[in-house]
Amino acid sequence: MVNFADEFYFEIAGMTGSVSVRDRIIEFVWQHLWLLISMFFMTLGVALCVRSNLGSGVISSIPMAFTLAGEAGLAPGWTIGGYTNVMNCLLVGAQILVLRRRFEPVQLFQLIVGFFFGAMLDVNMFLTSYFSYDSLLNQILAQFIGATILGVAVAAEIRCGSVTMPGEGIQVAISRVTGKPFPTVKIAVDTTLVVLAVISGYCFFGSWPWTVVGPGTLFAMFYVGYVVKLVNPHLGWFDKLLGWHTGVKRYVYGLARFIYPNKRTR
Repeated sequence: MVNFADEFYFEIAGMTGSVSVRDRIIEFVWQHLWLLISMFFMTLGVALCVRSNLGSGVISSIPMAFTLAGEAGLAPGWTIGGYTNVMNCLLVGAQILVLRRRFEPVQLFQLIVGFFFGAMLDVNMFLTSYFSYDSLLNQILAQFIGATILGVAVAAEIRCGSVTMPGEGIQVAISRVTGKPFPTVKIAVDTTLVVLAVISGYCFFGSWPWTVVGPGTLFAMFYVGYVVKLVNPHLGWFDKLLGWHTGVKRYVYGLARFIYPNKRTR
């Protein structure tokens, strides 16, 4: 069992000897540059799923419900990215309540990662606004392409080995405290988020928000995980991009160590 306070990393290529501060900084920057690129495509996938009007992804369902309410004058008129940032803050706060003294300061980095996610989501919502979604075929294509891009990007994001996104962080935190398997907790948390999105729709509009939680939401819940599992064995090329020089190390931070490969070297 890896101690919660330990710094955990896995080695991409064999290297002996100590790592200089300069190399560690370069490795950190390179690792997180590709994390941001992966997140850009993640938000592109999320934006396409939202644009399909067949139901958004789980993580964007509550922000989308509040965004629609804002457009109707029933809530603050923030963007979906803005509401995503608020939800990420609440999820990190929930982790503090769950973990208490075991919450590590490095987990606050999730707020920065979450902020970039929200900002890039707004960018991709703007970029995807130029496409047409007026026919059922276009909507199905948007949902399918969006979920596929999201799955591939999630697989790449996992390879980057940084802190978890707040949505994953709360799932890992609950799993660590309760001892329940991570997949079981993920299903429970995802279901809770979807239910809260539906309740929000009833509170704001008095009806089920089908464009927020619809058949596309159910499709994405299962299909994205399938894509991650399918493409993960074929991402050796992405590892080579991350391993920009012989001996580069990828550092896994905080709660992420409990869902990334458990390989440790010193």
